Formats: sequence, structure tokens, C-alpha cells
Amino acid sequence: MTETASIGAEASSTPSPGRRPTALPLPKIVQGIAFATVRRRFIRQARKRYGHVFELNVPFFGRTVFVADPALVRPVFLASTDDLINVQPNLSRIFGPGSVFALDRAEHRNRRKLLAPPFHGQSIKNYEKVIEEETLRESATWPEGREFETLEPMNRITLNVILRTVFGADGGELDYLREIIPPWVKLGSRMAALPAPKFRTGRYSPWGRLEQFRRDFDRVVFTLIDKAEADPKLDEREDILALLLRSRYEDGSTMSRQDVSDELLTLLGAGHETTASALGWAFERLRRHPDILAKLGAEVDEGGEDFRQAFILELQRSRTVIDFAGRHVAAPHFDLGEWRIAHGSNILVSIADLHDNADIFENPERFDPQRFVDKKPPTFAWLPFGGGTRRCIGAAFANTEMHVVLRTVLTHFEIETDHAPDEKVHHRGIAYTPKDGGRVVVRRRK
Repeated sequence: MTETASIGAEASSTPSPGRRPTALPLPKIVQGIAFATVRRRFIRQARKRYGHVFELNVPFFGRTVFVADPALVRPVFLASTDDLINVQPNLSRIFGPGSVFALDRAEHRNRRKLLAPPFHGQSIKNYEKVIEEETLRESATWPEGREFETLEPMNRITLNVILRTVFGADGGELDYLREIIPPWVKLGSRMAALPAPKFRTGRYSPWGRLEQFRRDFDRVVFTLIDKAEADPKLDEREDILALLLRSRYEDGSTMSRQDVSDELLTLLGAGHETTASALGWAFERLRRHPDILAKLGAEVDEGGEDFRQAFILELQRSRTVIDFAGRHVAAPHFDLGEWRIAHGSNILVSIADLHDNADIFENPERFDPQRFVDKKPPTFAWLPFGGGTRRCIGAAFANTEMHVVLRTVLTHFEIETDHAPDEKVHHRGIAYTPKDGGRVVVRRRK
């Protein structure tokens, strides 16, 4: 697929108010294949030809308007939740109808309030020790002087962290979840953008395997709920399961057991792979930037964290893990600047294109944490966690996790640097990861 031939003719006129965005003149199946297989390149080509707003028509999502204009991102994220709901379909297909992904309007607001306490303030501070312990446990087996992939170790660290913070302690049930969750995440990520067949496909099909996982997961979680409810010290526990079981809606009602299970699966599934992917990119970057690595190491030794925070912000900009955030037009239509978007359409904010916009970030191709030292990123152009009412509820948790993992590794290890070519981007279905797994060579600090 060439850049000159894959999109079609350029738009030749300025849109008038209320006009439908320019639709790509390609067959739906061609758009669907490009969207599924080479999405970032496909969207970048379309943006170059049609500007920052254009319409696709792809299987599964249907009529979909891509927005990469920072001036138009704000009204999308601040729109009434009666006008724009969550993108359709969404990850509730994987996590279940009780997941926050499945909820809209008042139900979504109420659930967010219920889920918020574990992810703010002192609650997150309490999890730092767990993050450090899991990092030390995983890194104890790292080879010295020999290249290895960091992505899978980061996946194990973040999975163990979220399991311990969700359930509070180790045990046979958590060992079982450690076994079944990684293959489920891998399969679920690949199936998330595929429509489910309207007929039964059998227990050994991908959909049958997802259904079996869900039955196994619910069985384990219901057992853990029973144990928690029987725990005389439930009111003293700080794990997320205990907080959810103690929480109440404004009318005094509680979440159902199935809703609790759906939300816990959401936290486990969405709460570890994306952070692990970002950490894999962190090591990929450090290997190739000795000056940045040296500055981070010196800061760790001095007990600081400001440059590490700037590094994380720049990492999330330059190595975008999730490339779009979506909404669905529930109103009769939605006016966005000069455009009128029809009822039933999806709107996808192109996060990756915003992060690469030279009008917002000078020399965006350059990896430069200094751009965020003593400077906050722009609210509606730096969007690794999405934005608006559906911004990732675990953003602060993920930020803390990256801080603590990097601090712990840099305290105990030296990372060798070289001039190896940048690792290419690999799409794992949902997250974008370093293709070679974020390979590094480390040595223990004396």
C-alpha cells in the first residue's frame, strides 16, 4: 500500500458549516483491512490528504470520524454524556456488561465515583511498597551482561502488582489467575476488534476459549468474594476488592457480585498490559539515550524524581501505547467545528497523531524529556490516558507504577547503552509495544 495510491484523491474545497466530513473513497473491506493491519500508517496517510477530520467506513465500527485537530478534541471530551456515549462497540465485549466500559450517562458517573477511592491519594501511596517488592522479585533473576527482553518481565511485574492490590494477598486462587490471565489478555487483545459470530463456534474456537476463561475467572473471584465477606477484618483491609465490597451508591445499594467480577477483570486486563508496554518502551529508550540515562541515574541517587516524571511524560508522548480514544454519537447529530457528524457514527480522537503534531510539540520525532521539565503537557493534546469523563481511572496508579519500577531498577542496575537502531512498533491488538521486546543488557550496581 503506497502513500500516493492508498487513500485516493485529495479534498479540494474548504468544508462549509454543518457539512459531513470527507469520506475516504475506498471500499469498506479495503478500509477495514488497512485499519486492522496498518492502522497508524493508514490514518497518517489519510490525515496528510484530508486534514485533521475525515470519515472512514470500516467493518465493526461502521461510520467513524477521525479527529486529529487539537482545537476539536476539547469539545469532544467536554460534550454532554447524553450526546456522546462510549464508542460502540467497546471493550465491554471482553470485560462484561458490568464493566465501566459498558456504562453510560448516570450509570457511568455513579460507577466512577464508586471506583475512584482506590486510585487516589493515600491509597496509591500504600501500593508503592508492593510495586517495589514485585520489581525486586522479578529482577532478581535478570541475566548480567547478556541481552534480554524487558517487556515480558514488565508484564509479570504489573500483573503481580495489580493482583496483589486488587485482592490483598497471595494464595492458590491468585496463582491460578497468574496462570490464566496472560493467555487471556493475548487472545482478548486480538479478538477485541473482531465481531463475534452469531452462531456457536465450539469450545476450542477463540470465542469458546474466551467464554471458558470467563467462567473460570468468575468462579475464582466469587470464591475470593466469599472469603472477603467472611473476613472479620474486612473493614480494615485496603485492597481494591475490600473497598468495592464496602462501597455504597448514594441510595445505599451495592454492586452485584457479577458487576464486581466484571470490574475486577477490567482492572486486571486494562490495568497491567498498557503499563507494561510503556515500561518496555522505557528500557528501549534508555538503551539508546545515554545522556538521559545518566541524568535519571544521578537523580535516583540524589532522591529526586522531577526528571523521571518528565521522562515518563515524554515516553508516553513519543511511544504512544493506545492510539485512539472513542465516542459514539447518541444525539440526532453532533456539531464539531464546521462539521456535522451523524447519529450513530463513532468519533475517534487520534492520540498518536496529536502526539506527533509539530505545531504542538517542537521536533516531535526527537525524544526529549526536557520539554516537560517544569512544564505540564497540554490537556487536550497529550492524551495517553484518553480524556474527559472516560479518562482512564487508573492513570495515577499507572504513573506511580512506572515511577517506582524505574526508580527500583535504576537503583540496583546499570543499563548498557549503544547505537542500536530503534525498535519498530508492534501492534498487539490493543497496545503498541516494542517489536523486539525492549531488549537491554544490564549489570548489577556495586
